[in-house]
Amino acid sequence: MAWLLLAFMSAALLGCYDSFKKQALRGNAVIPVLFLNTLFSSLVFLPFILLSAHTSLLDGSIFHVASGGWEVHRYVVLKAFIVLSSWVLGYFGMKHLPLTIVGPINATRPVMVLVGALLVFGERLNGWQWIGVLLAVLSFLMLSRSGKKEGIDFKRDHWIWMIVGAALLGAISGLYDKYLMAPVSSGGVGLDRMLVQSWYNIYQCFMMLAMLMLLWWPKHHETTPFHWHWSIIGVSLFLSTADFMYFYSLSLPDAMISIVSMIRRGSVIVSFLFGAAFFHEKNLKAKALDLALVLLGMIFLYIGSA
Repeated sequence: MAWLLLAFMSAALLGCYDSFKKQALRGNAVIPVLFLNTLFSSLVFLPFILLSAHTSLLDGSIFHVASGGWEVHRYVVLKAFIVLSSWVLGYFGMKHLPLTIVGPINATRPVMVLVGALLVFGERLNGWQWIGVLLAVLSFLMLSRSGKKEGIDFKRDHWIWMIVGAALLGAISGLYDKYLMAPVSSGGVGLDRMLVQSWYNIYQCFMMLAMLMLLWWPKHHETTPFHWHWSIIGVSLFLSTADFMYFYSLSLPDAMISIVSMIRRGSVIVSFLFGAAFFHEKNLKAKALDLALVLLGMIFLYIGSA
């Protein structure tokens, strides 16, 4: 099953993306790092946009970017705004929190998507899915206890709330993706996957440029200074490749979005190992138990969704 292999590869790359992001943000200004990430991601996809628009080289290939007017791009602009809002919160939270705390919180996104589907699309959860939801809630409570040992109060720490907000917006983006990619006959918009992935990066870049010039640059001498690190390029490359494999896997016959989404959240294993091996984070045994509960919850969600 090629789509399953692509999903696992996407998960591994996402774990590397989180780890490189943590490295890029260490002692660094968040807004310029995020701007450069959106800029490099845009540069990755710009050749595909130009070649698709002005030549026939990519016609019929997996890299072809479909064309569309404002009636199409307005949906992509909204996606860019949702994703960028999630990234802004997530980047600030990631900078100030251990990767072994952030990863398990982000891994609860499938639960948020499931609850969102329950509220927005009227879907009903079965017994397996409810167990998965409860395990995710339990893991979050246990993670808060682990955080207290490092002086992190989940109720009062605003960096924690930023990560939770980022996860919620990420779940909303996932639900919106379902709407964008679904065919018109099923109540969706039926957008081309490469059009969405290429152009939402472009729109995010312009949004971040405005934030850079209006919010960060006027006061950059008074805030955390920016310094260049090669991991900034790694962030863009790992994310772009991971997302491409994700969208491509969904385009293959027999691919199941519920299973692909669950596998993608397995990226937390990679980022957790990076946090332990390279960032030498603390209290790993307790956090490993919390992570095991998250993964167990994902297994129950998988069983209930298969």
